[in-house]
Amino acid sequence: MDHTPCIVWFRRDLRVADNPALAAALERGGPVLPVYLFAPGEEGDWSPGGASRWWLHHALTSLAEALDSLGLPLVLRRGPSLETLRELVAESGARAVYWNRRYEPAVVERDAKIKRALKDDGLDAWSANAHLIWEPHAVKNRQEKPFQVFTPFWKHLRTLAPSPPVVLPKVEARAPDTIPSGLELAELGLLPRLDWADSFPEHWTPTLDGASQALKDFLDGPVTRYTRDRDRPDVTGTSRLSPFLAHGQLGPRQVWAEVHASGAADRDGGFKYLSEIAWREFGYHLLWHFPHTPTEALNEGYREFPWKRDDDALEAWQRGQTGYPIVDAGMRELWATGWMHNRVRMVVASLLVKHLLQPWQDGARWFWDTLVDADLASNTLGWQWSAGCGADAAPYFRIFNPMLQGEKFDAKGDYVRRWVPELAKLPAKHIHTPWEAPAEILKQAGVALGGNYPKPVIDHKRGRQRALDALQANKSRNLETDHRADG
Repeated sequence: MDHTPCIVWFRRDLRVADNPALAAALERGGPVLPVYLFAPGEEGDWSPGGASRWWLHHALTSLAEALDSLGLPLVLRRGPSLETLRELVAESGARAVYWNRRYEPAVVERDAKIKRALKDDGLDAWSANAHLIWEPHAVKNRQEKPFQVFTPFWKHLRTLAPSPPVVLPKVEARAPDTIPSGLELAELGLLPRLDWADSFPEHWTPTLDGASQALKDFLDGPVTRYTRDRDRPDVTGTSRLSPFLAHGQLGPRQVWAEVHASGAADRDGGFKYLSEIAWREFGYHLLWHFPHTPTEALNEGYREFPWKRDDDALEAWQRGQTGYPIVDAGMRELWATGWMHNRVRMVVASLLVKHLLQPWQDGARWFWDTLVDADLASNTLGWQWSAGCGADAAPYFRIFNPMLQGEKFDAKGDYVRRWVPELAKLPAKHIHTPWEAPAEILKQAGVALGGNYPKPVIDHKRGRQRALDALQANKSRNLETDHRADG
């Protein structure tokens, strides 16, 4: 038992339950100093976006309250991580630094350097897994290589025993005699300067209690209907746990264990939901093994795809002004709430990269800045899936029809009416295709196409054909490149 202080470096693990680093620090027997270091420049091109910063502000408030109930302060600092950790070591007399691992490429590289440096300083530098159920390096296919298709990955995971949530030891927590000074939370400057996020609190409770309640609410009802309702944006059919998982206010082991404890895992809805947790694991598996994929297609044949950059088209998509109601509803929901239903995410992504031929990276960047659940692994996996260029991807020739998607998954138009109020008075028959509605019906509903609601930014048939033509051009270019290489 070591009675010297131990620093617990919090990152995307903003909770006290199922927190291996905190548990191990308490087990040492000495004082514990929790710290959070804000160093966004060390995350490469993926420092937290605006919506994530809003959530982070409130998550840190909640974490500080939870630690305070244990008798521990949370020290906030801003600056280079290694330099700041060394300052905290010197100020507190700590002889150990513990943290939970992250898996984003730039952070992995940084953390490895920090661990080496701290060990060279003679400190006990130790890290653990809190963000995943199965770490990427521990899951391999029969050829001892990473998986690139989800179905066999999921099948393999079901043969592995998941580790249970980590329980804090029953010891009295105590802080070091000397508590280093820290910043006030407001000094981190996390909250948006514009009024953009003002409506977020109407939709989220970004606290540890909020995380627990969201999980309970899901297991009390929606999980039993998950298989049936998860694709419907007009009802509460999904868990909405993604932002809590992204910021580490819930751990996937906790969710996995609670789904099993509730008995839902043995039914269709619970089993399907667990496969979505596994999809999240798959995203991290790919990110770890293919660290270039946040900006480059996993499939090399799509790295020179003939995109047609169009700033006006991109802006129309971002603002929810494409003229396709289900797409505009999704983009406006995103702007108003920091979240979008997963089925709608696929539809809006398909329109951007296929109908509009905009690079998937531009869509990924917009999501990164506007989603409260922005997660590099999931964001990358989702966008490459939609663009047809990643692992387990939807083939590029699979082009979602936004009208049919709306009619199938928002049959009564309630989702569109909520987020596109200009169309609220249209009957369900026409709400997903207002340009086909008779002039009299449009007039009665107060809809002026090209006036208070835009005409489609591109005709569906034209956009679909343009995407197929681009796919063929890309194939031809690849064949020509292959022939030259063979020659």
